[in-house]
Amino acid sequence: MISPKSPLLLASSSPRRKRLLKQIKLPFRSFSSAVDEEAGKGPPERSACILAEKKARSIPGSSGGNWVLGADTMVFLDPVILGKPESREQAFSMLLSLSGREHRVVTGFCLLNPAGQRAHVEAVVTRVVMRSLREEEIRRYVDSDEPFGKAGGYAIQGLGAFMVERISGSYTNVVGLPLCALVKALLSSGALRAFPLAAGD
Repeated sequence: MISPKSPLLLASSSPRRKRLLKQIKLPFRSFSSAVDEEAGKGPPERSACILAEKKARSIPGSSGGNWVLGADTMVFLDPVILGKPESREQAFSMLLSLSGREHRVVTGFCLLNPAGQRAHVEAVVTRVVMRSLREEEIRRYVDSDEPFGKAGGYAIQGLGAFMVERISGSYTNVVGLPLCALVKALLSSGALRAFPLAAGD
């Protein structure tokens, strides 16, 4: 069972994922994953799950002892997967392509049990509609530097919220970790006996 003495091992150094786990008061330790995030061929749901499991298996302790969580988030604008922009020009182009359109945010997550076996793998999809953006708005947002390090080039939990007209599905999935689906998986797989955790759990 996950507890303060036996925390979940998170295969990610993402400040957003760490913030979400702290939000639900789940004991965890974070480790950077050196896995190449290049998406493979096929549906993004499948690619995200494959990368999530690779990340989970890449960190110290993944071979046994603690529950391990790996996750990967992709932004999918049919038929293109939008990664993390590497330049201001790329960020501008990415956001311009999202303007006034619906895209999908896919997060795959994988749980390994304390024996190092795959206990659960799942992809959660949220549909996001961006409002039509003026080029000046996009330039100012890119100048904030927030797009960098974010799949799709925006952060719904930050300044980028001004661009999001509506979503259908999990909000925390867009941030980087679908908390409702994760807690259900932790309970069904036996990683948690009950939730929320009480003192002494």
